[in-house]
Amino acid sequence: MKQQILGRYIPLDKSWTIRMGVLDLLDGNSDNVIFILEEQKRLSDDLIALKRVCRSWNSKDVIDVGESGTLYRFLQFASWKFGLGKKFIIHGTLEERDICDNPKIIGYSLKKLLQLDNRTSQWASAAVLCGKKGEVANPPYKLARTYKAVKYWNIFKAHGTSWQPIHDATILSQVTNFIFLLNGKESIFKPRQSEDYCFARAFDFVIAKQGEKLWPSLKGHESNRIKEMEKTLDEYRKGKEITSRDHRVLQAIFMKAKVERKKISCKHPDSVNKSWPQFWDFLANTDSITVEYKRFLD
Repeated sequence: MKQQILGRYIPLDKSWTIRMGVLDLLDGNSDNVIFILEEQKRLSDDLIALKRVCRSWNSKDVIDVGESGTLYRFLQFASWKFGLGKKFIIHGTLEERDICDNPKIIGYSLKKLLQLDNRTSQWASAAVLCGKKGEVANPPYKLARTYKAVKYWNIFKAHGTSWQPIHDATILSQVTNFIFLLNGKESIFKPRQSEDYCFARAFDFVIAKQGEKLWPSLKGHESNRIKEMEKTLDEYRKGKEITSRDHRVLQAIFMKAKVERKKISCKHPDSVNKSWPQFWDFLANTDSITVEYKRFLD
């Protein structure tokens, strides 16, 4: 029911969609991904990049992955693994990130892959998407999702049907707790993965040291999110313009401002399009959304 009410404001799960899309792409069925994405009204920048990649993958064109580290690592690994010799274009904050550029990692174990690039799980996920067998014990959240994506994709393929996109459950959970907080209700938000950190830090569900210990990969996202959140919280407390380009930092700090009824501005509002193009519409319509959502607050 929550998804029915908030569906028009909640973006597609780009993490899941990219995994399923890459599996289609490597299976030679990129038209399926394009068809699914073409049916959507508002795509995040990363999913626009996925659609663009699917259209150019079989050509000799350079592959433009935009600002998506996930898409870049998945496809770079596939290119190395299958000897495809693909060349990639990256943009924005992705150009500033420290990303492994060693083709020999295709022979690494999953455990060794999990040590790369501030311990992101993306290289290990790339290996699994490219057919690497076996599972690590207690996998990171996103690697566990990759195992699940491969399992479901194989089921769909065996039945001759297409996978269906889903809404972003992480953002939906944050929205639910945001609406509770906005209406003076108690929230016991529990961050489950690194993408929850900015929201959790903004509302004091975690402190910086906890985030750094739980998710070392936070240092290698669109920003070093540990430092970026502290800098942005300082700007917020001092009433300064928010200067961050990190989409999740912006989303978290503007939800905090809405709850605390403070007016703030930001230098890079379009940054939210990377994961949540409906964000500003959502924020502008929280009063009407709360009315619809009331049954879940009482």
